[in-house]
Amino acid sequence: MLSVVLSESKVFTPADLVGLYGSVGWAAYTNDPHSLARAVDQSSYVVSARDSAGELLGLARAISDDVSICYLQDILVRPGQQQTGIGRAMVHRVLERYVHVRQKVLITDDEPGQRAFYESIGFVEAHDFAPAPLRAFVQIGQQHVTSA
Repeated sequence: MLSVVLSESKVFTPADLVGLYGSVGWAAYTNDPHSLARAVDQSSYVVSARDSAGELLGLARAISDDVSICYLQDILVRPGQQQTGIGRAMVHRVLERYVHVRQKVLITDDEPGQRAFYESIGFVEAHDFAPAPLRAFVQIGQQHVTSA
């Protein structure tokens, strides 16, 4: 059985982060290791999972005002360690930290496995929300805002 330690430290080497993000194919992050390190460091809350040898197995990070919104930015686990409970444990730790916050939000790829995972931990797609559906809007990349 794999021994895993969860930590709330933001101390990572660039190799740790690039290795983890690269393992799940998130090239948009690994193409700019400096920005990745800054993004993780400037997150409101970070939970990571390491094995007994110190290898970074997973990471979950949140951005929050600590009152009304908690945005789960990244939740990732090395492919060889997925479906072992690491992701669930990290998300649980984030949700415990922000239990008092009204809205917990995340955006993810449109993959059936991801939907099943997030629904299993209590998230609902915006259009499925009850008693009335919600709308979610997203803007990716640099957009120019035009004045009215």
